[in-house]
Amino acid sequence: MQDAELLALYQVRDESAIRETDAKYGRHLRQIAEELLANQQDAEEIVSDVLMQAWSRIPDEPPAHLFAYLAAVTRNLSMNRLDARNAKRRGGGKLPAVLDELSECVADSSSVEQAVSERLLDDALCRFLDSLTAEQRTTFVLRYYYAMPLPEIAARKQVSVSTVKVTLMRLRKKLRQYLELEGLL
Repeated sequence: MQDAELLALYQVRDESAIRETDAKYGRHLRQIAEELLANQQDAEEIVSDVLMQAWSRIPDEPPAHLFAYLAAVTRNLSMNRLDARNAKRRGGGKLPAVLDELSECVADSSSVEQAVSERLLDDALCRFLDSLTAEQRTTFVLRYYYAMPLPEIAARKQVSVSTVKVTLMRLRKKLRQYLELEGLL
């Protein structure tokens, strides 16, 4: 079923929209949630929550790209769950480790708030991603948005893990230089 057909089902409040969305995208959404949470049961719950949010929000504002919308909601809900799970013991889990790789490129949150608004940083990051090749952008997003493990990125891109590591190291360096030029570091 095409996205336009799915969105039409949501618009007319047809309950089969949820079932069809799960059939088309559920596996991918579970994979995103499971990568972030490392827990299959939590991933299942997140996907259920995503489908319910889609049911309640899509009729008002249909997204331009359905999977991108669902993936973003999945990621956000997963990160919220991860934050709640790790509230007492910060630093646990794999997302902090992945984000720590970017710490050399982005100042800590208190300096960012003092220097510029979060919106400026978001806009600069979007412009940076637009400046990358499709391959570089995919690698960056898989690692730093979806927190995908390096071996999985390598397998998906059919390259070695060391190639992925070098690519990410170069992209972090390029991001740091870009943010310095933008005056955000």
